[in-house]
Amino acid sequence: MRLARLLTATTALGLGTLAYSYVEATRRFVVREVTAPVLPAGHAPIRVLHLSDIHLVPGQAAKREWLRSLAGLEPDLVVDTGDNLAHPDSVGPLVQELGALLDVPGVFVFGSNDYFAPHLKSPTAYLTGGTGVDKGGDWEREKDLPYERLRSELSRGGWLDLNNARGELTVNGTRIAFTGVDDPHLRYDRLDHAPADATADLRVGVAHAPYLRVLDSFNRAGNELLLAGHTHGGQLQLPGIGALVTNCDLDTARANGLHTHRTPGSEASYLHVSAGCGTSPYTPFRFCCRPEATVLTLTG
Repeated sequence: MRLARLLTATTALGLGTLAYSYVEATRRFVVREVTAPVLPAGHAPIRVLHLSDIHLVPGQAAKREWLRSLAGLEPDLVVDTGDNLAHPDSVGPLVQELGALLDVPGVFVFGSNDYFAPHLKSPTAYLTGGTGVDKGGDWEREKDLPYERLRSELSRGGWLDLNNARGELTVNGTRIAFTGVDDPHLRYDRLDHAPADATADLRVGVAHAPYLRVLDSFNRAGNELLLAGHTHGGQLQLPGIGALVTNCDLDTARANGLHTHRTPGSEASYLHVSAGCGTSPYTPFRFCCRPEATVLTLTG
């Protein structure tokens, strides 16, 4: 009898946790507010909307409604750190819901789920699959998501394509020099280690996946601010412990939020890692890690 009760209670707890995790991943969207003192003295603050890991499927009504609401935050700059898609038909709905944000100055890079559609695999693979550092080259299967259409639509309104590229924007009177890389998780990143533009007021490095080789290169090049996504904040966090994995070689203590990154002999860079606002459609669960966008206010 005791064993039966124990099994019943364990099953109920498991089902309850699963239900909570599903609701958290698909309904409990949040906008976080963070401040980073990276601007020269006397410069006006800049409100940066950091979006990442949307993983949009056209039928996700709650997520689409929330994305539509973000234009009301009236950011000065939008940074999209990739993994926008989870379905071949998602580009149109994504552009529709971003709406007026595409008229705001912005930059973007791609993640693996801008090139490759997610596929069904064991959920435990995320926890046991290692860091991905030793993938050893580009993925071999054919790209099956419309990444060129996505590139065209995001660029059409003036957002800068930073996939292995540099660019510059002036926002609120501050000249910002950007350096970006294509997805490090696929080893698509091409780093030339060239110093960032020393004449700019602010230098920013942008990547999808925060692999240490990329963060180190950005920091050595003199970028004061680094922005990335990919980790989903661990997707499953334990109270008092935090994230269990980052799906790259970044330590779990920096799985999401604002931190610093420094290589020997260089000044520390501020590092913001977004926990993102989506998941693979095959694992629509989050625990103690709500889907998010961040308003990162840059100050002097």
